[in-house]
Order: sequence, then C-alpha cells, then structure tokens
Amino acid sequence: MASSQKFRDYVVNQFSGEFSVTTRKMMGEYILYSQRKIFGGIYDDRLLVKDLPEVRYLFPQGRLELPYEGAKPMVYIPEEKIQNTDFLNQLLKEMLPKLPASKSSGK
Repeated sequence: MASSQKFRDYVVNQFSGEFSVTTRKMMGEYILYSQRKIFGGIYDDRLLVKDLPEVRYLFPQGRLELPYEGAKPMVYIPEEKIQNTDFLNQLLKEMLPKLPASKSSGK
C-alpha cells in the first residue's frame, strides 16, 4: 500500500518549527529530509525515523518497524506523537547533528 499525499502533507506540516522538512517520492512512499539530511520516511502512512540513540532517549517506548522487507528497522512515531509539534521539532534538533548530508535534498 502506498502512502497518501494527504498523510504526507499532514506530517510535513506538523514539523512547523525552526527546521524545514521536504520529501522525495520514491515508489509510492516518501523520504523525509531536513537540512539536506535524510532522517526518516513515510511508509504505508506510517512515520518512521532512523533508529539513533537520540531518538531512543527522547522516545524510549518507541518500537522498531520495517519500512519495507529487507530494510533496516526504524522507529515508528505514532499519531499522538505526530500531533505534538514540540516533540517532532525536538526530535529533529537532536537527530540532525548526527546524520550525514545527503546527495539529494528532496522536494
């Protein structure tokens, strides 16, 4: 099942703090970028972020899920956390310094 544009728009709009979030559509799903860094994606209308110690510190109860078969597990961000813009922006603030720059910045 591909992710919907509506869910993508909702998630991107929730990141409304100091960090701009862009996406790149790939095989019906969306890769999430901020500051030219990939930090997660939207897969089957689920927000998943990279499994970093900073994510585990901010969201220790987060569970790992596969974005697709054969991929590395990522941390699933549930709806109640997506609604919390302060949480999402803090998550990015902690994650971004630990991530390498991407060759593509998303759109």
